[in-house]
Amino acid sequence: MKHLNCLLFLLVGISSYAQITMTGVVKDSLSNPLELANVVAINQATNALQSYGITNDKGKYTLELDANTSYKMQVSYVGMTMLEEVLTTQESDITKDYTLFAENELDAVELVYEMPVVVRGDTLIYNADSFKTGTERKLGDVLENLPGVEINEDGQVEVEGKVVNKLMVNGKDFFDGDTKIATENIPSDAVSKVQVLRNYAEVGQLRSVRNNQNNVALNIKLKEGKENFWFGNVTAGGGAAPEDELYLFQPKLFYYSPKYSLNFIGDLNNTGETAITRRDLRSFGGGFRTPSRSSGTDINLGDNNLNFLTNQGNALEIESQLATGNFSYSPTKNLDLSGFLIFNSSRILSRETSLVQYTNPEFGIPDEETEQTSRERSDQGLVKLSVSFQPNLNNQLDYDVLGRISDDSQNQNLFSSVIGNTSQLEEVTPYIINQNLNYYYTLNENNIFAFEAQHLIKDEDPFYNAVLVNDPEGEDAFDSTAEALGLDNTLIDYNLGQDRRIKSNQLDAKLDHYLILNQRSNINFTLGTILSRQEFRSDIFQFLTDGTTFDPTPTINDGRDSNDVEYNFSDVYLGVHYRVKSGIFTITPGFSVHAYGNKNTQSGVTFEDNFFRLLPDFETRIQFKKSEALTFRYEMRNQFTDVTRLAQGLVLNDYNSLQFGEPELQNALSNNLSLFYSSFNLFNYTNVFARASYSSNIDQIRSLTDFESVIRTSTFFNSNFADENFNLSGRVQRTFGKIRASLNASFNYSKINQFIQGEKSLNEGFTQSYTPGIRTNYKVAPNVTLRYRYSVTNNNQGDRETKFVTQSPSIEMDAYIWKKVVFRTNYSYTVQDLDDGDSQSFQNWDARISYRKDRDAKWEYEVRATNILTIDSQVRNSANNIAVFASETFIQPRFITLRLRYTL
Repeated sequence: MKHLNCLLFLLVGISSYAQITMTGVVKDSLSNPLELANVVAINQATNALQSYGITNDKGKYTLELDANTSYKMQVSYVGMTMLEEVLTTQESDITKDYTLFAENELDAVELVYEMPVVVRGDTLIYNADSFKTGTERKLGDVLENLPGVEINEDGQVEVEGKVVNKLMVNGKDFFDGDTKIATENIPSDAVSKVQVLRNYAEVGQLRSVRNNQNNVALNIKLKEGKENFWFGNVTAGGGAAPEDELYLFQPKLFYYSPKYSLNFIGDLNNTGETAITRRDLRSFGGGFRTPSRSSGTDINLGDNNLNFLTNQGNALEIESQLATGNFSYSPTKNLDLSGFLIFNSSRILSRETSLVQYTNPEFGIPDEETEQTSRERSDQGLVKLSVSFQPNLNNQLDYDVLGRISDDSQNQNLFSSVIGNTSQLEEVTPYIINQNLNYYYTLNENNIFAFEAQHLIKDEDPFYNAVLVNDPEGEDAFDSTAEALGLDNTLIDYNLGQDRRIKSNQLDAKLDHYLILNQRSNINFTLGTILSRQEFRSDIFQFLTDGTTFDPTPTINDGRDSNDVEYNFSDVYLGVHYRVKSGIFTITPGFSVHAYGNKNTQSGVTFEDNFFRLLPDFETRIQFKKSEALTFRYEMRNQFTDVTRLAQGLVLNDYNSLQFGEPELQNALSNNLSLFYSSFNLFNYTNVFARASYSSNIDQIRSLTDFESVIRTSTFFNSNFADENFNLSGRVQRTFGKIRASLNASFNYSKINQFIQGEKSLNEGFTQSYTPGIRTNYKVAPNVTLRYRYSVTNNNQGDRETKFVTQSPSIEMDAYIWKKVVFRTNYSYTVQDLDDGDSQSFQNWDARISYRKDRDAKWEYEVRATNILTIDSQVRNSANNIAVFASETFIQPRFITLRLRYTL
């Protein structure tokens, strides 16, 4: 801690050395303050941009300047003649006001330097070179230097607390706007400007009639000379590891012209680096958004992909292959064609040990220690084609088709202190075809129509196999479960198998009519429908020693161990919303009336439920200033389950988890409230956002769980007890000269009613997290980022209370030495304190050093080391509504690689 304090004092000392503060007000000829005027100070001796400022709503600016130095001052504002003068500082602060006059072309003055930040309406433009220090190699490095921009833990880009939902390069979609692919692969030296498009509307015709305040997009402007030429880089390398030889090959090639663009990204390595993970690819929506997202209806089609043992970044061995291509082509000014192809393959060996302690000792569930190893294979492919045709300003037609296919498997060996040895095999080869058709038509200045439709086909075929040891002459922990399943217990093992097939077919469509009453108000009428059909088939069987299969008859669940279910869902709704602007308020009250139909057929019996429901919603936005707003939203939503929870037959989720559904499940109703505040002050680069949300679920679908030893059997019902959840999160960020300070905080409270062994108990969880940080942004001196994450998790689970305290200080440093060498390193230390007084800790240290002759050099040489301290594993403690988990995940050893990078 003493060394940390010394470093903090040093940073403050460096930032304030021999500097004075210059403040003042920029006004027009009538003495009215000018908001968002630019004030630039250029060092006369070095001709370098020394400092800049942007005025606030009172016209005030502030600059940090060196003492005893001469500056060329430039003051500018849109529509005004730029003022230029020479100013010499002394050793005392300066107060100086400026007056600008209406623009006269004869008096035009050339702007010597581009402003680092420019505001044009809803667009915020960062000049990338103004924030580069020389150590950047990819777009993400540049974005992290920009005030108001963050890259969160999931790799998403956030601007002023809002997640960026589209990213473009020179106005063209980059992999359908996926920010993570862009931030990790676009080279930093190609970036000229970063344009933040606030209140972004993909359809220009709807800009004035929809609430777009939460929509943020980024457009990356390339430097001159990058158009009509291939650019990018190719990296190749190798290295040594304790057991295997390391290899790496990463080509990243880009071509942009006014008519078309081509992008290719490849990655082949066994070093554990992942350009895109399995989870990223599963959640990659390709820009698809369901038309009914604001209707109030949520229908869950389920996800029957594999649950891999660990995430892709924490494993003993990781081999990755990635090949992606993206294109756009505009044969005419009215027609745009685009698409992408992604193939991702991974081979992973993972190992994890766990201690599981169940919530209530009175239930008689024994604590369980487990050790698992897993061989995981995943091959995933995505392809998308898009067409956009806009013959004139009044018509726009869009069509998209996305295909997704994968071939995944997981082979696990597990030892349980209760069950013994178990071998498990899981396989699935699903495919998805998603189509989207949108048409927008402006009839006249008062009437706009929008038709949006989406069709989804999904086919999933998971297979599960588990082999458990059996002593025909003795008693095993699995015997009672085997008897309940009707298995043959005379064999030396229980070799269980299960086939499942889930087919989903869904149409989601709506027609909107926007009636514009005047410049400040409009009414939106919506007629929409959701039509969904799911088929679910499953069967449990036992493999015998002669290779044949045995079809058991369970002694539980009325002997049902197979499913053949057809589930049809329909929703036809009419919505009305009124949107009005009054001063700083934008108010949008509305409602939707729904006619629901549910029908599922199984075992020759049909269960049907048809009803009407009114779902109100309300939103109001208070725009205090151009960059300060508060938004409140309330909505009531109807939630419907997927077919697997309706199926009456037994389903194996795992060897120790069985379930059977309830065909007469009803929908759940939720009340949701949210409040969002954001403020971005360009005058002093203060960024503040806070988000609060509350939800209360009525008739929530909950599970009734019974344990036999550590093996659970669950079914579902509509609970009469409301579950609640409250979230509060926020961030404050402020720049002081060359130092940026931030504080992130989050709070979560959840109340869940659980039902175990026939008894109801209340599970309450409270998590709070605080992360203060300091980051420097010097042009020549080394830059340091310090963070300290402190979190507390409290769980009250029936008669057991748990508390985890996590502390994780970290430091990152990057230095640009002699304008040739880049050194970057990061270190983190994590300690978790448990409520019984024990503590667990792990640390991580990575570093790399690279050399290139100068910034324009084609070749760069790099040495990179990961897990320098050779840490074997990482620890994690967590809890859910049933148990408390203490896990240890084993990771890759120290890797040292040598890399050569060639820049086109």
